[in-house]
Amino acid sequence: VAQRLAAAGAAVSLIGRDAALLESRAAELDDSHGCSAGAFPADVTDPAAIAGALQRAAGLLGPVDILVNNAGFGASQPFAKMTAEHWDGMLSVNLSGVFHTTRAAIGGMLERRRGRIINVASTAGITGYAYVAAYCAAKHGVVGLTRALAREYAKTGITVNAVCPGYVDTDMTATTIETIVKKTGRSAEAARAELAAGNPQGRLVTPDEVADAVLWLAGDGAASVTGQCIAVAGGEVMP
Repeated sequence: VAQRLAAAGAAVSLIGRDAALLESRAAELDDSHGCSAGAFPADVTDPAAIAGALQRAAGLLGPVDILVNNAGFGASQPFAKMTAEHWDGMLSVNLSGVFHTTRAAIGGMLERRRGRIINVASTAGITGYAYVAAYCAAKHGVVGLTRALAREYAKTGITVNAVCPGYVDTDMTATTIETIVKKTGRSAEAARAELAAGNPQGRLVTPDEVADAVLWLAGDGAASVTGQCIAVAGGEVMP
């Protein structure tokens, strides 16, 4: 997503917990695209830290006109054995993190009467999956928040949308495959094939495909698109 936005000419602020990784990615963006890129370490579950990071980003790179809420964490647990810690962890990153970051950015967008808020949710925000009730609840919350804010800010020049990927070929999916292997004894290849089979196209989604959807929603051509949840999942769900 950062690469797509940088290639389109945006100044890109990267926020996350791993300062060294953020610095490395920012340097790559600068080298590859010649854009202004900055690293601003913060945890999305910490409202004060997120507000401070966005303030620093705006001070160095200019107003935050495009906000992409892409932080996420997934883990499985049978509901009957689910702990409060598991539940709280899923909601704090996947849902409350979107709230904290959006609340920190929305004031400046309202002042300028323009903005794009793009929440990376999941097909788990549109349908249900076994053993990930907390994750599904959090992502459904992101979808609901997206729709509510789209209505609330429809006349302000701000659009709010969600991109809902299926299983994407990322480290998060690799972790899911490892969990399946440990719990079922199946091979990694079989576990990967099982996840891919859930997509009618018979494959995992690529990160580039998700990034392209985000880039379109960030552009002028999507000015009339708000409150939408765009599934990037090969037809697995049709909201």
